[in-house]
Amino acid sequence: MNKDFLPKIVVLGTRGFPGVQGGVESHCENLYPIIVKHGWDVTVLTRCNYVDTSITAYNKVKLVPLSCPKNKFLEAIIHTFKGIWFTKRIGCDILHIHAIGPSLCVPLARLLGLKVVVTHHGPDYMRKKWNRVAKIFLKIGEMCACRYANKIICISKTIADNIRDKFGRESVVIPNGVVIAGHTTQKGLLKRFGLEKNRYFIAVGRFVPEKGFIDLIEAFSLFKRDNHSNGYGDFKLVIVGESDHEDSYSLSIKKKAAQIKEVILTGRLKRDALDELYYNAHTFVMPSYYEGLPIALLEAMSYGLPCMVSDIPANREVKLDSNSYFRPGDVKAICERLHYAVQFPFSEEQRLQQIDFVRKRFDWENIASQTIKVYEKLCN
Repeated sequence: MNKDFLPKIVVLGTRGFPGVQGGVESHCENLYPIIVKHGWDVTVLTRCNYVDTSITAYNKVKLVPLSCPKNKFLEAIIHTFKGIWFTKRIGCDILHIHAIGPSLCVPLARLLGLKVVVTHHGPDYMRKKWNRVAKIFLKIGEMCACRYANKIICISKTIADNIRDKFGRESVVIPNGVVIAGHTTQKGLLKRFGLEKNRYFIAVGRFVPEKGFIDLIEAFSLFKRDNHSNGYGDFKLVIVGESDHEDSYSLSIKKKAAQIKEVILTGRLKRDALDELYYNAHTFVMPSYYEGLPIALLEAMSYGLPCMVSDIPANREVKLDSNSYFRPGDVKAICERLHYAVQFPFSEEQRLQQIDFVRKRFDWENIASQTIKVYEKLCN
């Protein structure tokens, strides 16, 4: 590539960053500053309802907020539609769209002469939060991406195999990444939430049905009942996150949690606060029914935390010990894994091995280099 040429990337499909809840958001927040360091001009089109619109750059990544309704059914497609016309006006070498919902607009982008890369973060139509009509449109979005995008990136081999089988489309597998945690500075959160180091389980995610948080709360209730009179009776459960759109499900989580005093809902936390809770937790738990390649799990692993997770393809890709998996939706099985976690804690050797595995396989620098190779092939 010509060294005097500064190639321009425009990014759509994320709500924005910094500090916006979500896997795609975390992915973009970590990826694009590194790509800028490698000499690319990156503009991310964000959604006004989720970001501080006064922030126009983040680590030299340009941020341009566009308005859209805060509606879980309409905001992504309206924002992407507006974003494509905006991109056509300002010009770019590559339009990079994240997720299959926004990919409904890939044919429009191609008709306007734009080169398009799509990152497939997973078949979102499997998420329980979507109704039948929304799932149909998500499937059409996946089809549009796989048929019309110039290049496809998948965050896991499972997703890549699926679209090869369905559409005969080859893709590049580039996983999510994680920043390896260092020593954390205490922010007083343990005292604020009444927690003790190594005496709580932690779960992280949005309050949506596929995350399985109600199953986890019920399993923790069984765990508390079973351990009322032994050394584990003081354990607590911390759930970090909230809903983007308050609904009956998110309210049911709050109602369920309120019935058990040892269940702590922290709401959405900034990065340094979440770091403190990861650093001091005993075990990370992910009871999801569906994931793409969960960044929260990679983050927990980067702290050397034991992880108890649902037995779904995305979680299998991180290759945890067989004792770390349970059937999705099986409350008793989740409870059994909580018992196992406290009875067989990680050794220091296990902790360091896990951190090293994450460092080697899910490094953001390597992920950025792989993404740039996709861009370079499309630009040449």
